[in-house]
Amino acid sequence: MLKLGLLPQNKMLLAISIFALTLVLVMTRPKPFNETAAASLGALFMVLGGVVTPPQILSVLQVNLNVLLFFLGLMVVSAVAEKAGFFRWSALGAVKAAKGSGTRLLLFIIGLGVVITAFFSNDATALVLTPIVYVLVTKLRLNPLPYVFACAFIANAASVILPVSNPVNLLAVDRFGLTLPEYLKFLLVPALLAVLVNVVFLLIFFRKEASSRFMAHDMEEPFKVDGFFLFVCSGLALTAAAYLVSSLYGLPLSLAATGGAVFLLIGSFAARRVKFDEVVYKVSWSIFPFIFSLAVLVRGLENVGVTRALGEYLAAFASNGNFTAIILTTFGNALGSNLINNWSMMMVSVTSVGSISDPSEFTRHGLIYSTILGNDLGPNLTIFGSLSSMLWLLILRRNGIFITPGQFLKLGLLVTPPMLFLGALAVYITGLL
Repeated sequence: MLKLGLLPQNKMLLAISIFALTLVLVMTRPKPFNETAAASLGALFMVLGGVVTPPQILSVLQVNLNVLLFFLGLMVVSAVAEKAGFFRWSALGAVKAAKGSGTRLLLFIIGLGVVITAFFSNDATALVLTPIVYVLVTKLRLNPLPYVFACAFIANAASVILPVSNPVNLLAVDRFGLTLPEYLKFLLVPALLAVLVNVVFLLIFFRKEASSRFMAHDMEEPFKVDGFFLFVCSGLALTAAAYLVSSLYGLPLSLAATGGAVFLLIGSFAARRVKFDEVVYKVSWSIFPFIFSLAVLVRGLENVGVTRALGEYLAAFASNGNFTAIILTTFGNALGSNLINNWSMMMVSVTSVGSISDPSEFTRHGLIYSTILGNDLGPNLTIFGSLSSMLWLLILRRNGIFITPGQFLKLGLLVTPPMLFLGALAVYITGLL
C-alpha cells in the first residue's frame, strides 16, 4: 500500500477531497465511469492514501453485511415474484377495480405502490411496477405520465413506512438498534402524511391527464392463477411476516430476506418455472460494490474526524430541543440526498449522529428519525436523489418516454417541502409525548 506519511490535517484534506471528487463522478458519470466505478475508485484512493487501512476494509464489510445480504435477498424475492406474475396480477386488479375511471385508476396505482413499497422496498415499486403500469395504461390508451410519475413519487413517499421499505433505512436501524415499535412510533404518522400529500398533489397536478376514461376490454387477456402463482404468494406472505418478526425482535432483516429468497428459489426450481440464469440476470450486482465502496469512503471521513465534528455540531444544535433543530436536520438531509445521493448522505449522517457521546433521548430520537425522514423523502425533489429514481428514468427512456429533470423538479417542489415539514412536525410532537 502507498504510504504518504501525511500529517493529520493533510490527511483530513485528502479524505475530504477524495470523497468530494468521488461524489462528483458518481453524480455526473462521465464516460467511462458509472456510479459503481466512480465509488470503487474513490474507495481505492482512500486505501492507497492511508486514510483507510486494509484491516478496516474487513470491518466495513462486517458492519454493512446485513444491508448487502438484505439487498440480495430482496432482489431475488422480487425477481421470482415478477416471474410468477405477481406485480402484473396486482396491476391488472387495479385496472379492474378502477371500472373505467382514469382518476380512480391513479388512486389504485398509488395504493398498490404503497403496499409494494412497504414490503418490497421503493426499488421494487420504481423498477418493477413502473414498466408493468406503463404497458397497461398504454394498452388502455391513457396518458402514461400520471401513472408512471405516481410509481416514482409514491416509491419514495411510502419508503418511510417500515424499515424494509427503503434499504437505506437499514443503515440507521443497524447502527442504532432500532426496534419496530419505536420505529413505527416515530415514523408511521409521517409516512402516512407523506403518502397523503403525494395523493393530493398528484391528483391536482395531473387532473386533466387522469380524467380520461377507458374501456376494460382494451387490456390484455385476464391473468391466469395457477399453483406456482399461489406458491409464490404464500412465500411472499411468509417473507413479509418474517420482516415484521425480525424487526419486532431486533433480528437482522437480512435473515428474513435471504430466507424468503431461498424458500422461493427452491420451490421455483422444483416447479421448473424459474431458471438460475434468469435470477442472476435480474439481480443488480453492481449495487453491492457501490454500497460497499461508499461505506469505505465514509469510514475514511470517520477516521480523520470529519463525521465526529459533524456529530458534535449536530448535538450542540439539537440540544436545546426545539422544533427548529428537527426541521433543519430533516431539510438538511433532504437537500444533501439530492446533492450527493441518499445512500451517501445517510451513511455520513448516521456515522455523524452515532459519534455523539451520551445524547439526550430527545436529541437521539430527533436526529435519528429526522435523518431517516430527510433521506427517504428528499429524493422526491430531484431525479438524482436516489438510485431508484435514476433507474426509473432509464426504464422510461427505454420505453420512449423522456422525462426531463425539470419536469421531475416541477412536481417535486410542490410535493417535497410539505411532506418534510409535516413529517418533522410529527416527529417533534411524538418526541414530546
